[in-house]
Amino acid sequence: MVNMEKRYDLSKLDVTKMQVILATDVGSTTTKARFFKKIDGHWRFICAGEAPTTVEKPFEDVTMGLRNAIREVEELTGHKILRDDGTGIIVPYQGGNVGVDLYVSTSSAGGGLQMMVAGVVKTMTAESAERAALGAGAIVMDVMAIDDGRPPHKKIERMRFLRPDMILLAGGTDGGTIRHVVEIAELIKAAEPKPRFGLGYKLPIVYAGNKEARSHVKEVLGDKFELTIVDNIRPVLEVEVVEPARDAIHRLFMEHVMAHAPGYHKLTEWVMAPVMPTPAGEGMMFRTIARMWKINVLGVGLGGATTNVYSVYEGKFVRTVSANLGMSYSICNVLKEAGAPNIMRWLPFRMDERELRNRLANKMIRPTTLPQTLDDLIVEHAVAREAIRLGFEHHKLLARGLRGVQRKRTIADIFEQSLEEETYIDMMNVHFVGGTGGLLSHTPRRQQAALILIDAFQVKGVTRLMCDSIFMMPHLGVLSTVYPEAAMEIFERDCIVKLGTCIALDGHAKKPGPAVKVTAYMPDGSTVEKVVNYGYIDRIPLPPDQTAKVLIEPTSDFDVGAGKGKKREAEVWGGAAGIIIDARGRPLTLPEDFETRRKMLVSWFKALNAYPDEILEKEEI
Repeated sequence: MVNMEKRYDLSKLDVTKMQVILATDVGSTTTKARFFKKIDGHWRFICAGEAPTTVEKPFEDVTMGLRNAIREVEELTGHKILRDDGTGIIVPYQGGNVGVDLYVSTSSAGGGLQMMVAGVVKTMTAESAERAALGAGAIVMDVMAIDDGRPPHKKIERMRFLRPDMILLAGGTDGGTIRHVVEIAELIKAAEPKPRFGLGYKLPIVYAGNKEARSHVKEVLGDKFELTIVDNIRPVLEVEVVEPARDAIHRLFMEHVMAHAPGYHKLTEWVMAPVMPTPAGEGMMFRTIARMWKINVLGVGLGGATTNVYSVYEGKFVRTVSANLGMSYSICNVLKEAGAPNIMRWLPFRMDERELRNRLANKMIRPTTLPQTLDDLIVEHAVAREAIRLGFEHHKLLARGLRGVQRKRTIADIFEQSLEEETYIDMMNVHFVGGTGGLLSHTPRRQQAALILIDAFQVKGVTRLMCDSIFMMPHLGVLSTVYPEAAMEIFERDCIVKLGTCIALDGHAKKPGPAVKVTAYMPDGSTVEKVVNYGYIDRIPLPPDQTAKVLIEPTSDFDVGAGKGKKREAEVWGGAAGIIIDARGRPLTLPEDFETRRKMLVSWFKALNAYPDEILEKEEI
């Protein structure tokens, strides 16, 4: 077993003297290398290299694909990074064009980190444990609980079938009853679940429950499993402490999962900081943004098989993964969950349900194909809206107050109860929305990505929008654990693509007419005024490198963060779409009648210049 504390002594690294950094991501299909260098005192992204991942047969050595990706960087830059004997990276930087000062990596090859979570009460400790596992970058395969409605033999059968990488066991407050925790532990012992990799080693289990039950859990599980005991996730009902469990999951991911996957033991010897699961790297970067800028952040990683949603709200970090919602392998699951009408409502042309199903089925069986026509592109963007919307609905189920906590309620609290139980995220107080993943990063026009994020999340108030330029968020996330200043500098200079700022009205008008007046005080000293009618979108151009002050004056039916009908002043940043004024109201509703809906969609798309005009004039395809 690798001793990670001795292996990665980051205290010896002097980040102030670094000149060259290499970061990689070993994905399930593609291994990506990103090369960073300090130029004139500033950290910059230099180039990228990519190669197929080689974790499966016939190669079964992840470092082969890694070397291929790094060789591409070497060819593009003339900078020598790999040792001639194939034993790793040249460290430290040798001056000139040889070596790097720091090498870090993330990985999701082989399906990433797959975990099972077990707790006592499904809506309390099991939910807290699920938040901890998801925040650590895991895909949660199942959540077991005493009260989940399944008989013991079904739980045992399920555990034997799953073959997780590790199990997180939680339950009970400190000093409370231990019987139920021990009962879950005995079920795990009876099931004897086998790990996905390496049948010859013990399955790791992290116990983060009632400290009074530790000796009992150790007695039940200590012989057959690799048991790690950490602080209780719910020491008292009013407190949730997930960091010790997350840290233990990251360490065990390195020591067990990574160590037994093909070729990963070589990677663990090359890197200078612990390898992180790719989603954990993405989440870490969103957390770094929230901490450095002191704002509330909402982000999405829209992939081919999964949709990850991240939130950092009032300091609380939550990540959820919708493992059945994606844009290629899982695209038909989006159709199944959202329903054809919800996807077709975003199309400005007629399409019957059968054709939609056929188009999406073709994408599923040929996941690497790109849209060949503008019609195809608009269909994919419609699916993306629904995938993110569904992923966010799932996210809000975990981004909520702790269950089981008793509160003193007033009459006003009773009326707010349903909202409080749903989620603590108030979109009016989300300052920043970011997107990463192939579809969002590679939209032909950046305005398309802006509109997808606005429609899917239904932002309110004043919200800055961005997307990842070339899928660099995981690399910068793992870099931020060692050198956060460099990660943020590269993020601001080379990773972030500013889409603009959205000013969105909350509420609905009783009749058509003006909904809001926005006065923008531009950097050149000029003033631009826009009055936007209810149901429409308009924009004020503002370049990505500029900011402006705005005065927002909604009518009495609408709120932009100061109360209904009240003015609000704000500073906004520019972007591809500039300042977007969204007067469609919230929650956003689309007309049932096709022709009315088509005209509205066309007006929205034209307002942002999102698509070529010729596609928007068509009524049928």
